[in-house]
Amino acid sequence: MGYVKVLKDKSYFKRFQVKFRRRREGKTDYRARTRLVLQDKNKYNSAKYRFCVRFSNRNITVQVIYATIAGDITIAAAYSSELPRYGMEAGLTNYAAAYATGLLCARRVLKKFELDGTYEGKTEDIGEDYIVEEEGDARPFKCLLDVGLVKTSTGNRVFGALKGGLDGGLWIPHKDKRFAGYDLNDKSLDADAFEHYLKGGVVADYAEEMREEEPEKFQSHFAKYLAADQDPCDLEERMEEVFEAIREDPDRKEKEDKGVEKKKFHKVKMTYDEKKAALKEKLAALAEADDEEDDDEDEDDE
Repeated sequence: MGYVKVLKDKSYFKRFQVKFRRRREGKTDYRARTRLVLQDKNKYNSAKYRFCVRFSNRNITVQVIYATIAGDITIAAAYSSELPRYGMEAGLTNYAAAYATGLLCARRVLKKFELDGTYEGKTEDIGEDYIVEEEGDARPFKCLLDVGLVKTSTGNRVFGALKGGLDGGLWIPHKDKRFAGYDLNDKSLDADAFEHYLKGGVVADYAEEMREEEPEKFQSHFAKYLAADQDPCDLEERMEEVFEAIREDPDRKEKEDKGVEKKKFHKVKMTYDEKKAALKEKLAALAEADDEEDDDEDEDDE
């Protein structure tokens, strides 16, 4: 008697609905994603763009994405690991790096759609709030901020990346009450304090204080800055040069081909002509082997 597979087991009759895989893994907030992705029916299949900001232990990722039935499509992306090319060698996850990465992504998107000349964004007094205004024939490029699972508390680095996107020329609906330097009592934004954060002034102050009080800890804590011959106390001045370099050349640099051959773990299938040639070689080798055996037998007979 053969084995009969049980299809309607105990779980089949349960009402419990298993959540999506990324929800079970704690990677996606589908309640927030639904509101960011759903588009009005009268928009006639126009894309709804998201300004996605994600943080890891060593890197910051900023992407402009829109959703389709087949999956999300990324228009442009910027990573804080690209900032050394613009002069920022260390501290690639701090507030200033978040701003620079957001600025890089914004300039990259606008250049792709040939809007970088029309919408230059904000280049001076970056601590002040900025909302792009419509100019020329094309409207500003609109995105919605997607923070993922980050807690949107006042002063979070994700809003530094948001400010970079705003100053880069993107139109992202927002309020300034979550920016660093916002006073909840006065309900106003301290532009100087916010600019101090965006340019890495807080890191520079901390480095200067540590250098005076704990020189040994300073050497280890800011080792990457010192290895790159950069003084962390001068970070605020250097970041202005980084922002200018990003605006001059936001294009992505292709990785150099190091000429390393990739390992192939599966044998590549032969074409018809290759199989035909291999068969001819095999038959010729067999015929040659038969001839040698016949010659050996003739010699033995003699």
